[in-house]
Amino acid sequence: MNFTRRNLLAGSAAAAAALAGAVPASMALGARPKMDGVLKLSSQLGVIPGKSLEEKIAKMEKWGFDAVELPTDIVGKEAMYRDALKNAKLKFSAVCFGSMNGDLVSDDKSKRGPAAEKLKKVLESAGELGTTGVIYVPAFHGQTKLTNQEIRAILLDTLPAIGEHAVKVNSRVLLEPLNRKEAFFLRQLADGASICRDSGSPGICMMGDFYHMFIEETSDLGAFISAGSLLHHVHLASRVRILPGQDERQFVDGFLGLKWIGYRDYCSFECGVKGNREVEIPKSMAFLRDQWAKAEL
Repeated sequence: MNFTRRNLLAGSAAAAAALAGAVPASMALGARPKMDGVLKLSSQLGVIPGKSLEEKIAKMEKWGFDAVELPTDIVGKEAMYRDALKNAKLKFSAVCFGSMNGDLVSDDKSKRGPAAEKLKKVLESAGELGTTGVIYVPAFHGQTKLTNQEIRAILLDTLPAIGEHAVKVNSRVLLEPLNRKEAFFLRQLADGASICRDSGSPGICMMGDFYHMFIEETSDLGAFISAGSLLHHVHLASRVRILPGQDERQFVDGFLGLKWIGYRDYCSFECGVKGNREVEIPKSMAFLRDQWAKAEL
């Protein structure tokens, strides 16, 4: 048997459960929300085959997607994206925005103000289109010289005003925890939830990404429970960032967590595809629905 951190922790959890006896899940995990979770599938447009936006949208609707995740360039293109869904049942999920080169938490103070205003503009467009929010990464490696503590202090100083603006324009910021290969700051969902709570703004929320979570979290279920009602978007990808179901990565544990917190926003493909996209994407969707069904509370 190959011992990994996950195997060890899973074994420890099982042993603890055995020692404790038949303890109801509700006592171990806390009270569940009254609303049941729902699996609603979305995808970034780059994952979907097609030469035009219209062709991609048509394929997504044919395959049974619920929503489209928008790219960074939505400011000034609101009408184009709105028109693309005019005759479709699809909705917009989140806007995948990024880090603005780390400018909001830059060691160069002169970059922070313009970055905050840029984020506010994207929030306005996101709100106009009825998205679930704007995905924001504070900084990737090499984008700031500040420490974890300094970055957190800056965020807690600037996010409340941005969050207030987000609420006014019917949107929200979605903090995204990454993995240690991509960022040194904000790598676990519990950390993201802590920043959201400390910001004191309902306009500052978060998301989770199964790819990053595989590297950083000891339990998908536990990670999603730690995010709770602050979670408003999920990225789907396998262990090596290809379609779910194309490697050994399982999603039942994470889906159990989403069901437990009553998650009703979107789960969206952000991944590559191994093989024919016309065949593999519908197959992956079927795999995810099966994993959701197996996640029994």
